Amino acid sequence: MARYLRTGETRLIGKRVEMTAVRADGSEFPVELAISRIPLEGPPSFTCYLRDITERRRSEEALQRSGAFLTEAQHLSKTGSFSWCVATGEIIWSEQVYRIFEFDQAIPVTLELIASRVHPDDISLMKDMIARVSAEAGDFEYEHRLLMPDQSVKYLHLVAHATRNRRGQPEYIGAVQDVTKRRVSEEALEDVRSELARVSRIASLGALTASIAHEVNQPLSGILTNASTCLRMLAADPPNVDGARETARRTIRDGNRASDVIVRLRALFGKRRFSMERVHLNEATQEVIALLLNELKRDRINIEMDFDEDLPTVMGDRVQLQQVILNLVRNASDAMGGIDNRPKRLIVKTERDTDESVRLTVKDEGVGFAPHDLHRIFDAFFTTKEAGMGIGLWVSRSIIENHHGRLWAQPNDTHGASVSFSIPLGLASAENHDLSVNWGPATRDQVMRSL
Repeated sequence: MARYLRTGETRLIGKRVEMTAVRADGSEFPVELAISRIPLEGPPSFTCYLRDITERRRSEEALQRSGAFLTEAQHLSKTGSFSWCVATGEIIWSEQVYRIFEFDQAIPVTLELIASRVHPDDISLMKDMIARVSAEAGDFEYEHRLLMPDQSVKYLHLVAHATRNRRGQPEYIGAVQDVTKRRVSEEALEDVRSELARVSRIASLGALTASIAHEVNQPLSGILTNASTCLRMLAADPPNVDGARETARRTIRDGNRASDVIVRLRALFGKRRFSMERVHLNEATQEVIALLLNELKRDRINIEMDFDEDLPTVMGDRVQLQQVILNLVRNASDAMGGIDNRPKRLIVKTERDTDESVRLTVKDEGVGFAPHDLHRIFDAFFTTKEAGMGIGLWVSRSIIENHHGRLWAQPNDTHGASVSFSIPLGLASAENHDLSVNWGPATRDQVMRSL
């Protein structure tokens, strides 16, 4: 005050200053001090107030801690936040979003800047999203990729909520998460599942050898018999041309039968893409049973087929679905391997599950499974068989889930168990999916030569 009266210098006058005060008990606390001069005649007059700002300081510190926690949480989870005012084009990013896009925080964010990082194959997706949300002003969620300057690819998951700012303009508040590691892990897991599915199919090859030989031997024997008959008819005097022509047709028919067997087996055990097509479940099941029929007869298993003749077709991969059916039938057969006090009865049934799905059930009268194993039989590497690998049902469940269906098991009222799967009549997407793995040339050639 003396300095102000002497020099007119206003270090405190007319300003608010935060400082530390001391209570009578010696404890310190933050205060806000404000001094103002009162314009009166006579000696200088001043007004002064001192306000305890302890609660405000605590609130500010809590807000700072909360902001620090949010920033660290976003950094750890690779999740950033943003706001986008559609009317003005103003986009505000959190620090983590800048890290994800690898942009300098001093650069103003625009849609053009964002597009410069978006993967070229996803630009059209981004444009469609912008056009849709600009017109409808509704919540949205989508995933897209970034192509970084070092040519690496990032996968982003974006979700936003539509609201209105203080001026009544539509605005989006949302979050962006870098899900690259998750997507890479999912692809790696899918590769492992595909490899295990291939191992499961190859493991089945040895058990099917006898059935394969039986299937191929019959048309080959027919070809030899028809060829010999054709030669005799042509050697007759006069030659029996009509009979030779009919015999030649039968030879072609048997040749096609042998070829069909090889084609089915190569498709089942070879490398191929997961492709969607219309599949008649009854016909696909009959083809699998035809491959296993010789083995089932050898094990004295009575198989019954209860097919819904009006069953509609489904969208799916024929070979993948046949792999599931093959696994279920062979599991049912194995479950009755040690049964000798009752008939070995195996039922394969198809039916409409709902108006939008169909069901296939394989029912056996084998040993069944313990109640506590019911929730484990579809787990990877869990098996109740001495020589089992524990991947057949797990792979089967993965295949059915890829078809947007479900696979389940339940004990029968008397003996054995029933395993069923249900799949929808049509899928939301009929795109091809690569569910195969890359074999080495030697391994692939060896397997394909064996077929």
